[in-house]
Amino acid sequence: MFDLQSLLRENIRTIKPYSSARDEYTGAEGIFLDANENPTGSVCEGEFNRYPDPLQRELKVRLGEVKGVVPEKIFLGNGSDEGIDLLFRAFCRPGVDNVITMPPTYGMYQVCADINDVEVRTVSLTPDFQIDVEGVLAAVDQNTKAIFVCSPNNPTGNSLADADIERLLKEFNGIVVVDEAYIDFSNEVSFVRRLEEFPNLLVLQTFSKAWGMAALRLGMAFGSEELIAVFNRIKYPYNVNILTQEKGLEALQNVLKKEMMVQDILFEREMLTDALSKLESCEKIYPSDANFILAKFKVDATALYNQLVEHKIIVRNRNSVTLCEGCLRITIGTAEENKALLEAIKELQAVVG
Repeated sequence: MFDLQSLLRENIRTIKPYSSARDEYTGAEGIFLDANENPTGSVCEGEFNRYPDPLQRELKVRLGEVKGVVPEKIFLGNGSDEGIDLLFRAFCRPGVDNVITMPPTYGMYQVCADINDVEVRTVSLTPDFQIDVEGVLAAVDQNTKAIFVCSPNNPTGNSLADADIERLLKEFNGIVVVDEAYIDFSNEVSFVRRLEEFPNLLVLQTFSKAWGMAALRLGMAFGSEELIAVFNRIKYPYNVNILTQEKGLEALQNVLKKEMMVQDILFEREMLTDALSKLESCEKIYPSDANFILAKFKVDATALYNQLVEHKIIVRNRNSVTLCEGCLRITIGTAEENKALLEAIKELQAVVG
C-alpha cells in the first residue's frame, strides 16, 4: 500500500514552510507595504518591482485546461530539474536512502543524487532500450524511495513500454518518476492522464523542447495533490519569475503554433533519418519519439564528433555512454542545418574511417 507520508523525511514531514508576503495576501489591488519592495518602479522598462505570484495560480489554471489536470496537481519550477531536486530533498535521507535509474538515461538524476548524497542504483536498459523490470524490482529495498523512468528516453529517443511502467507503478511502493520531456514528439499517450490511477506517479514535462522556451526555464510536474503540496511547501518562495509566468501564459494561448512547430520537426526528423541511413559511414539509426536521433557509426564516433566541431557543427558524443558505443546524438535542426550536417559527414567519413 502506497503511503506518501511514510516516505517523507522526518524533517520535511514536520517542516514549517516559509510564508512570503504574497502567500499571506493574494489580492491584486491595494497599497502594498508588506514585502519591502521598491514602490517607485524598476530601473529597467517594465513593472518588475513587485514579487510574482509564488504559486503561479493564473498560469496553472490555463495549463490545467490544456493538460486536463486541476491546478492543485501541478507544480511549476525553474526547469524540470527543480522538480527532480525537490524530490530528493523531500524523500531521500542523505547517506541512507537510494533511488534507481536505468542507463542510458538523463544525467541530472545522477547529479541531483550526488548533490544530495543519495545512492543511485543502476539497472541498465535491455539491448533494445527497454526496461529490465525484473532487474529493477530486484534492486529495490526498504530504503528505495524513487525509480526514474525517462520516456521518450534521452539519449536513445525511444518510448519505454507502457506495460513495463505500469508494472513498476503497481509493484513498487515508492515514487515512480516518468520524465516526459519529449512527449510532444511521440504518439504515445502521456501518463498525466493516469494520475488518478496511480498515487505514486510523478510526471515531469517541460516548456523547453516542443514549446521552444528553453531560455525561460519553465518545467512542469504533475502528481497527486498530496505530493504537489509537499513540493510547494519546500520550494523557494518565488521560484518562477514574472517574465517566465507571463511568457508561459502567452505560450498557452498558442497551442496550435506549438503543434505546427512539432510537425515541422517530425518531418525533418524523417528526412534526416532517411538521409543518414544511406551514408556508408552510418551503421544504424535508432527509432526515435523525440526531437533528436541516436545514430551509430561504423567510423570512430569520437573522431567524427571532433571533426564536426571543427566545422562548427555541434552534436552530442555518446560514445562512452552505456549501450551507446559508437553513437552520436543529433538534435533535429532546420532543413538548412540538417543539410549542412549531412554534407559535413559525407566530407569527413573518409577522413575518420
